[in-house]
Amino acid sequence: MINGFDPNQMGNLAAEEKRIIERRQALLGPAYKLFYQEPVHPVRGEGVWLYDAEGNAYLDAYNNVPSVGHCHPKVVAAVAQQAATLNTHTRYLDEHILNYSERLLATFPESLSRVMYTCTGSEAVDLALRIAKHFTGGTGVIITENAYHGVTTASAEISPSIGESVPIGQHVYTIPVPDKRNANGSDLGEVMAEHVNNALKTMRRHGIKPAAFIADGIFSTDGVFADPAGFLSDIKEAVEQAGALYIADEVQPGFGRTGSHMWGFQRHNMVPDIVVMGKPMGNGLPIAAVVMTAEIQENFGQQIRYFNTFGGNHVSIAAASAVLDILHEENLIENARLTGDYLIQGLRELGTQFSVIGETRGTGLFIGVDIVCDKDSHTPDGPLAITIVNALRQKKVLLSASGPNGNVLKIRPPLVFNREHADILLHALSEVLKSLV
Repeated sequence: MINGFDPNQMGNLAAEEKRIIERRQALLGPAYKLFYQEPVHPVRGEGVWLYDAEGNAYLDAYNNVPSVGHCHPKVVAAVAQQAATLNTHTRYLDEHILNYSERLLATFPESLSRVMYTCTGSEAVDLALRIAKHFTGGTGVIITENAYHGVTTASAEISPSIGESVPIGQHVYTIPVPDKRNANGSDLGEVMAEHVNNALKTMRRHGIKPAAFIADGIFSTDGVFADPAGFLSDIKEAVEQAGALYIADEVQPGFGRTGSHMWGFQRHNMVPDIVVMGKPMGNGLPIAAVVMTAEIQENFGQQIRYFNTFGGNHVSIAAASAVLDILHEENLIENARLTGDYLIQGLRELGTQFSVIGETRGTGLFIGVDIVCDKDSHTPDGPLAITIVNALRQKKVLLSASGPNGNVLKIRPPLVFNREHADILLHALSEVLKSLV
């Protein structure tokens, strides 16, 4: 795991931290991983800040799940009020879920008019795959080489970034990441569509009918590839011509994070067949959803009974509704655009000062910064990236890394992150680079 803590390296940790880690290992086991060489122990959060027991503040430039900020007062109040009133499942009549569904669907293109609720993004991806396979009669799925889509059996099978110990599914085919540097000057959309068509040909050669292409529109675990805006429309056309469905995984880019639109796919001038979203919709509460066309949902719903016991429960719906209010009232999509542009510019300026910074990519408040050995050859330097991540942690600035080589600094803070916070991050990164390079 990139930026994972090694429990065998506890020599420099304080006695209390060692005790907690040992309890954690004994109770939760080795599958549960911690971040950083020296794990962080927050006891409370507020906005873009996490605080430890001594009151030290850590700038959170990484956690996208508390999308409108840690412990936002309006979300807290909505959750508390609803939890004190009623919290049950969707087999009883209730208008809260209907009111929220109308508001949510109003943010989508008109054709995407149905929604089904789950508790996690992994469940939403799992359900989307079931629906796509049922609608098309196919089983083949196309993903990118280092994708991540979840932890259920079905979603883990399309998540090669989890590692080689979790093999991809038998009918899952990978294509290269959308890195324009590998397009050799050709149109990136056309190049990616060609990769998709090649995967489709391989599928058919093996007697496999295609069901879906799925991607998060920011390609977060592939190394953060957002541009040029519009290149996904060529993929959508190739998928549609093959009789398969395009699934947009909006767990990462959705809810205004890209700074230009509510949904990441909207930057690409295309409309997917199915959209999945996860816990950022409820600021971390257990709520996720699948949005799709009425035709696709009718085909599935008339033949298959689906029920998720607490998917769309009252408390989670209250949190999700508060998030929609906050996005509008605090103008957070515009803030993501303005702050993101400012931060990207600052990071690119650092790239002129430090040769280890390669390309800076991103849109809004989702940014990737390549750490390289050599700018000319763009040779990835994963170990240095992790050293930088841990040095920033010592300066109480939290981010992490991604990409197949682990060399891309991944920056995706809560949407209330502003220029003041960006300046703190840029100053800390500059100080770290001066000490390391």
